[in-house]
Amino acid sequence: MVDLRSVDVGGIRLAYEVSGRSDAPSLLLLHALGEDATDWEAVVIPGLARSRRVYALDLRGHGRSDWPGDYSLELMQADVLGFLDVLGLDTVDLIGHSMGGVVAYLLAADHPQRVSRLVLEDVPAPRPRERTIPVKPDGDLSFDWEMVSAIRKQIDVPDPRWLHRLSGITAETLVVAGGPRSHVPQDGIAELARRIPGGRVVTIPVGHLIHRAAPEAFMKTVSEFLLVAEDIRPDR
Repeated sequence: MVDLRSVDVGGIRLAYEVSGRSDAPSLLLLHALGEDATDWEAVVIPGLARSRRVYALDLRGHGRSDWPGDYSLELMQADVLGFLDVLGLDTVDLIGHSMGGVVAYLLAADHPQRVSRLVLEDVPAPRPRERTIPVKPDGDLSFDWEMVSAIRKQIDVPDPRWLHRLSGITAETLVVAGGPRSHVPQDGIAELARRIPGGRVVTIPVGHLIHRAAPEAFMKTVSEFLLVAEDIRPDR
């Protein structure tokens, strides 16, 4: 059963879903640009909640969280850190897809003690790329369009320091690549894994939306990684 909840973090209301036993290890899910916590509901949350306390967050400007009009990946990172503090979650396993993966690796790099195991699903490396102007879709949106413009600018021209900060990640890290059908450059994904100490890559060649296009393969890969990484933790 999934519970819908919200918390106040620095004056920003963050909505989230939570499921699984309260005494199980904590796992946080961070969605892609324009998505929200519901993106994980079909397979990922039910599968992982069998052995984890799963939290799926709506990042600022998305879904049921506040749309404050002030957006950056650094602010999202600060929101996630504040979320962990408010809920009293000292250490979590962390899964991030695309934009959510950027937020995840920034958090894991700057606060390595807070992340035990890290999964990055088809996440771009922080390298400059050709800038494009996104076109606003028609109709009502489940996210703030101002947020899209702000975040896309940072992903197109990332802070050069982000690349070097990857070496500060201490979490056991799995990078799941979507293969040639993904719009994300796969050589950049490979570089991302190389720059994270102990990082490794598994390719599921179905494109960018791996957990939707190949849910069974994604769940098998992630579940096995979480179990193996847990077994080899240095404090065991």
